Amino acid sequence: MFYFFERIAAAVLLVVLSPLLLVLCWLVSSKLGKPIFFSQQRPGLKGKAFNMIKFRSMRDDKDAQGNLLSDAERLGAFGRALRSSSADELPELWNIVKGEMSFVGPRPLLMEYLPLYSSEQAKRHNVKPGITGWAQINGRNALSWQQKFKLDVWYVENRSLLLDIKILFLTVKKVFVKDGVSAEGEATMAKFTGNGES
Repeated sequence: MFYFFERIAAAVLLVVLSPLLLVLCWLVSSKLGKPIFFSQQRPGLKGKAFNMIKFRSMRDDKDAQGNLLSDAERLGAFGRALRSSSADELPELWNIVKGEMSFVGPRPLLMEYLPLYSSEQAKRHNVKPGITGWAQINGRNALSWQQKFKLDVWYVENRSLLLDIKILFLTVKKVFVKDGVSAEGEATMAKFTGNGES
């Protein structure tokens, strides 16, 4: 029942925010070109794959050999502003409407990470992934992977409507403060390579 109301709320927000979304579509198109959206398979509830959609925030710059440049080189000023404001996440409201995501939950990461999780870390997939989550308001990408997964599992084991409301409220505050957008020394977040790292 809760997920049903979430889907209705997301649909209403898409309508209400449609002028902003159209402006963002124009900005992304003019600054970065097409495609406007970035779509990628991510693991959802129980690890089932779905296509998560975001506004594109990186250029397609390549080196002389035709290989994509690093994230830091492709993420320009506009892309950084888009990410720091979290505006790039707004298209994920459509994923909520489709029943693939929630407003609050562990962030959907890469499919390639699934076999790397410990059994404890894998609990993060016992709920739908979210646009924001407990880890996002407690450090976001400035956290280590181990810290992030610990916070994700804590949320899964303690989730409630009141906790979700608290996370949504604190998320708005975080967006204005704009801290924890990137890991130290990284344009975004270094890849998770397993539990041998800190």
